[in-house]
Amino acid sequence: LIPKMKQAVLKPKHVVNLKRIPELAGVREEAEQIRIGALTRLRDLERSIIVTEKLPLLHEAVTAIGSVQIRNMGTIGGNLCNASPAADSAQALVALDAKANIAGPSGERSIELESFFTGPGRTVLGRGELLASLTVPYPEEGSRGAFIKLGRTSLDLATVSIAVNAKMKKETVESIRVVMGAVAPTPLRLRSVEQSLAKKKLTVEAIEEAGRLVSESIKPIDDIRGTAEYRRIASKGLTMEALTRILEDSRRSK
Repeated sequence: LIPKMKQAVLKPKHVVNLKRIPELAGVREEAEQIRIGALTRLRDLERSIIVTEKLPLLHEAVTAIGSVQIRNMGTIGGNLCNASPAADSAQALVALDAKANIAGPSGERSIELESFFTGPGRTVLGRGELLASLTVPYPEEGSRGAFIKLGRTSLDLATVSIAVNAKMKKETVESIRVVMGAVAPTPLRLRSVEQSLAKKKLTVEAIEEAGRLVSESIKPIDDIRGTAEYRRIASKGLTMEALTRILEDSRRSK
């Protein structure tokens, strides 16, 4: 919000500060899930033992956001509601099957985070609504994750990024979610790639085929951070690297 106000992109008549509402911040474990308040600072997520131990994929993605100074100020809700297609936390949370819990004048509602984004800078939030929290189910036994971000510098927004969350049985994929960032108007879940990998052993051939499918399935554009062609090539490489990491992690855990 502040950068957009400084650039005169937004000129709000009033700004309401929510940071003193304690119920909107914090990480806690519930019966079948982990609840993350929308006002939880990114640095607090990075330092959270619950996130580090139970949601390592989210921890990896949050740590990739900007600098320590930025993470000390930014919140998970702000990162999501800004609705950038390159938002690092969004891919990880969609890969983890997170839900967005929304509060407003008409009450509360929960939706799949995957459906929360409608376009660059746009979400499903209606007038008077706010993102109150996120709920993430506990990863299943055998879950492995990988997050990789490619940018012009370590502090820049992603030119292309990927989050993969897979349930593995030895070297075979039981189920998997693959989400790309900065290659479409919203974080893009690649179901065709998921279907191609489900119930298959992660061989070199399967990993190469998944990379090819990703490059064919994304919808990148040319912008100041990279060309569409560059993103297609890079997305293939990132997919192969992420799946290779998951395979190596599964082998180490035998």
